[in-house]
Amino acid sequence: MPKTIPMIITNDNILIKKKESEEFVSFEMPGIEAACNIPFYHQFAQKISECQYYFKQFIKKEYGKKYSKNVFAIITPDDTSPLESIFINEFFLNSGACKAVAQMTMGQAISKNYSRYISISKSSRNIILQYINNNEVRAKKYYDCKKYDTKMIFEDAKRLHIDIEYAGVPIFVNNFNLNMDEFFEMGQVVTPKDFLDKIAVIDVEKL
Repeated sequence: MPKTIPMIITNDNILIKKKESEEFVSFEMPGIEAACNIPFYHQFAQKISECQYYFKQFIKKEYGKKYSKNVFAIITPDDTSPLESIFINEFFLNSGACKAVAQMTMGQAISKNYSRYISISKSSRNIILQYINNNEVRAKKYYDCKKYDTKMIFEDAKRLHIDIEYAGVPIFVNNFNLNMDEFFEMGQVVTPKDFLDKIAVIDVEKL
């Protein structure tokens, strides 16, 4: 039976769960430099064979001889576009480091105890509101992370989708990148440890 390997694409690296523990290790491609408002993995395309080779060796070292039979459960930033999602899928599949890939956003993975909730997070580009219902993103709204009105976001969260108006669904503030201080009063704050603990035992069948 293939093993599910949880991993998270953060604002600046890829975190991969270790084989023998609940801890995560970081994969950072040498020679990749940060660019403003552009996810770091976009630069993988410029030297894709080299990046896939280094990633494959990284997985092989951590997971041993049968590494290529595993399934990657990849958690992406909440503002990952459909084209970016396709690139992520193809990058990992074509690296030869896994058997299959499943993706979900950080917002979809943030709670296992509620079927309906709102998540708010901040990527390197945007602040993102999401309404999640039974693991599906039913509504989403973006705000430029360099220009936004906190009060407006608070109000928008109350009516992001017709299902949640007056319903009092919980709101989760994703503080994985430690950049959400001004939104703490908005709902339940999810710390990096909280999030990693959830991802470490993720069920790929829900992706």
